[in-house]
Amino acid sequence: MNTESRLVKALTIIIATYLFLLSIKLLGHSFKQFKNLAEIMIMMTSNPFAGLIIGIVATSLIQSSSTTTSIVVGLVAGDALNLSNAVPIIMGANIGTTITNTLVSLGHINNKVEFRRAFSASVVHDFFNICVVIVLFPIELKYHIISKTASVLERGFSGAGGLKMFNPLSFIIDPAIKLLDFLFSFVPYKNLVMIIFSLIIMFSALAFLIKTIRSIMLTRIEVIIDKYLFRNDVFGFIFGILMTALVQSSSVTTSLIIPLAGAGLISVRQIFPYTIGANIGTTFTAMLAAMATQNSVAVTVAFSHLCFNVFGIVLFYPFKFIPIRMAEFVGLISSQSTKNLILFITIYILLHFVPVVLIFLT
Repeated sequence: MNTESRLVKALTIIIATYLFLLSIKLLGHSFKQFKNLAEIMIMMTSNPFAGLIIGIVATSLIQSSSTTTSIVVGLVAGDALNLSNAVPIIMGANIGTTITNTLVSLGHINNKVEFRRAFSASVVHDFFNICVVIVLFPIELKYHIISKTASVLERGFSGAGGLKMFNPLSFIIDPAIKLLDFLFSFVPYKNLVMIIFSLIIMFSALAFLIKTIRSIMLTRIEVIIDKYLFRNDVFGFIFGILMTALVQSSSVTTSLIIPLAGAGLISVRQIFPYTIGANIGTTFTAMLAAMATQNSVAVTVAFSHLCFNVFGIVLFYPFKFIPIRMAEFVGLISSQSTKNLILFITIYILLHFVPVVLIFLT
C-alpha cells in the first residue's frame, strides 16, 4: 500500500468516523426533544416495577442513560421523587440505553456473517443488563442493598461540589449539531426529519467505515486493537470506562465498536468487558450533577447507579458466559433469515414499550 493510498484511507476513516459520531449525537439530540415527556413519565412512578419499566422506556426515548439519571437526580433534589422510586428507574435506564447499538448493527444486514457478529456484539450489552436487573431488582426491593451502600458512599462525599468536565466529543461535534438544528428549524416536523436524516447519515458513514476497515483489516489496525485496546479483559474494561467518562455517552462508545465487531476485528468476548466498563463510565455525569445540587438524597441516587453497576459486574463477570452465549445465539438465529430478524426486532421493541402502555392503562 503506497503512501497516497494510506492517506486516502486514513482520511476516509476520519471523515466516516466523524459523520458516524455526528449521526449518533444528532439522533440522541433529536430524541432528547422528548425529554419533557420522559420527565413526566418518570414523575408518574407509583411503584418499583413501574419505575423500572419507565426507566427503560424513558431512556429508550432519549437514548441516554446519563440524561435519564440526571433527570432523576434533579427530580429527587426538587423533592418530586423519593429514593425508593428513583433506584428502580436507574436500573431501567441501563437497559434502555442500548437501542443505538442495535440500530448500528443493522448497517451490516447485507452480509450475513458480518451481521451475525455485529448483532451479537450489539445485544450482549442488553443481555448483561437484563440479567443484572433480574437478579438485583428483587434483592433491592427486599434488602435495599444498593440504596444502603449508596448512602454510605454519599456520607463519604458529603459537601463535595460539582465539577464541569471537558467533553472533546461535544467540542468537535456540537457546532455541527447546532448548525443542523438551525437548518432543520425551517422544516416541518423538525424532530422526525432530523431522526430520519441522522439514520441515513449513520448507515452511509457506517458503510464507508466498514468498507475501509475491511480493506486494511490485515494491517496495523488489527495489531493495535489486539495488542493494546482489547489485549485482555482488564484493558478492555478500563478502556470502556475511560472512553465513556470522556465522551459522557455509553451509547456512543459502545456503538463505535460495533463496526469493528462486524469486520471481525474484535469478538463478542472481547467486547463484553468494554461494555461493562462503559456502564461504569456513564455514571460519572449523574454523580457530578448530583454533587452540584448539594442534596444528599440526590447524591445517594447518583451513587446508586454506580453501586448497581458494580454489584452487577461482581455478580456476573464470573458467569460472563451467560450473556455472551445468549448474544451469540441470538445473533446466529437472527442472521439466518429476514423473518427471524423481523421477529426478534419486533420482540425487542415490544419489550421496551408495551409494558409502559400497560402501566398507563392500569
